[in-house]
Amino acid sequence: MKAEIFNQYASEIAHIFDINEEDLFIKSKKRDIVDARFLLYYICHKRPMRLVNIQRYMKGRGYDIFHNNILYGIKTAKKRARRDKDYAKIIKALQNEV
Repeated sequence: MKAEIFNQYASEIAHIFDINEEDLFIKSKKRDIVDARFLLYYICHKRPMRLVNIQRYMKGRGYDIFHNNILYGIKTAKKRARRDKDYAKIIKALQNEV
C-alpha cells in the first residue's frame, strides 16, 4: 500500500517539476531534480512513511541512499515550505491528491 502511494507521489512530483519520473532515481545534482527528490522525501515522511520504507522504495527504483541523506532532504524541503508560499501550496495539493 505505501509503495503505491510512494509511486503516485513520484509521478505527481515529476509532473510538477516537468522532469521524467526516472530522473528522480538517477544520481544527479541538477537543482530541479534534487529539489523534486527532496520534496518526494518530505511528502512521504509527512504521510507518514518511515525512513526505512522511503529508503527501500528509492532503492527499488535504482537509487541507493542513506538515512541521513533522506533526513537532510526532509529538513531542506521543510525550510523551503516555510519560506515559499507557492512551494507550500504544492505540498498541500499533493497531500490532498494522494
